[in-house]
Amino acid sequence: MMTFEVTIPVLNEEATLDQQVRIVHDFLENHFPDAAQWRIIIADNGSTDNTRHIAAALEDELDAVKLVRVPEKGVGLALKTSWTQSKADIVGYMDLDLATDLQHFIQAYHALATEGYDLVYGTRLHRKSKVYNRTLVREITSRVFNRMLKMYLGTRFSDGMCGFKWLKRDQLAPLMEGGAVNNGWFFSTELLAIAEWKGLKMCELPVKWTDDTTASKVNIPRLAKQYIRAMVQLKKRKKA
Repeated sequence: MMTFEVTIPVLNEEATLDQQVRIVHDFLENHFPDAAQWRIIIADNGSTDNTRHIAAALEDELDAVKLVRVPEKGVGLALKTSWTQSKADIVGYMDLDLATDLQHFIQAYHALATEGYDLVYGTRLHRKSKVYNRTLVREITSRVFNRMLKMYLGTRFSDGMCGFKWLKRDQLAPLMEGGAVNNGWFFSTELLAIAEWKGLKMCELPVKWTDDTTASKVNIPRLAKQYIRAMVQLKKRKKA
């Protein structure tokens, strides 16, 4: 039996944090009944509303929930802070909106624990994936971005932006040393690129994904500029 932790990065999520964390907690409790096997990490990176207080209350009430305080904003920073503190065999993350169907937890776990994979990533762009409520703008943006990755960085993975990724924790340090250093959203894409370049065994997991467009805080033009800059920096690190 391998232990695992799922990190949920949050920033000003007071409206839905309690409800969503309890949904994940109940699911894991039902499917992984050994309470010592798993934990949910709420990584709060600079919330200014009541998010941190709600997370602290959940931590007090539920033994399997832990709050990690991250001093600055940035999903990548939140994940690095959480994962480098972890002692679990497997670390991963998903978004608070639970866009990825929770049943994929089970597939991801078995891929790493019993099937010999080093890293698992969800993909919305596989022919077997089922994507709902996705706006045309976001669908086009996702496909263009992933096409740019393939052309500019020479990567083969299908979806670098899906917020559902898992890896064996002993692979984290080599991946970070190899160049997965971004403090923003691009960190999870760096993980895939560097894992691929290092020849790790990667599992592509087609997912059922339901976009919550009302909850999205993504500024697509700003995010696109950040990703392009990050791609340039990653290519420089690859050549170094």
